[in-house]
Amino acid sequence: MSRFDDYAYAVIASYRHDPSLNGLNLVEAAKKLRGADSLDAQIETILEIERHGGASGVFHGMNEADLQAFMRHPNTMIACDSGLREFGKGVPHPRGYGNNARVLGHYVRELKVLRLEDAVRKMTSLPANTFHFKSRGLLREGHWADLVVFDPEKVTDNATYADPHHYPTGITHVFVNGVAVLENGEHTGAKPGMALKHRVISAAKGD
Repeated sequence: MSRFDDYAYAVIASYRHDPSLNGLNLVEAAKKLRGADSLDAQIETILEIERHGGASGVFHGMNEADLQAFMRHPNTMIACDSGLREFGKGVPHPRGYGNNARVLGHYVRELKVLRLEDAVRKMTSLPANTFHFKSRGLLREGHWADLVVFDPEKVTDNATYADPHHYPTGITHVFVNGVAVLENGEHTGAKPGMALKHRVISAAKGD
């Protein structure tokens, strides 16, 4: 069967009821639980997972050519929707550890899909301006001093789908609100960050 005829594209990231299934796709999980990997066995496995509280997953459905085309668009921003990760727990999506490092290392340095300047803009000033975060996203007097110091020749995403719990390398210093939180690759223990709030003003309706 192809990836569109079964659930091999769906990988179990974290399943509290049976952590031994973490990292297996649904075809592999069905084989382990039921001794069969038929479509019926996969569906029964999904239903069983739901009966026991559900699970989080990683879903492989993106097209690399489409990804690169979207990435080149001048209004595409680069960010990650990963939640906070407990190091070593489960088999989460590797983007939680290396999203931006992958762009800088793989798509900028290796594939040259983007210039370094464009990639940095898509990670900083573009989202800050788009979401109206004032005094952020640019190196400018009077702005908040949120800085990342990295080596463009060394920055690398080390997280993989099979083994995601690895931090990126090539990032030496990070400053949040002017306070060092990463020095020479080591966390300082400082926690100077704060929540960013944006007040939404709704337009008044005319008569």
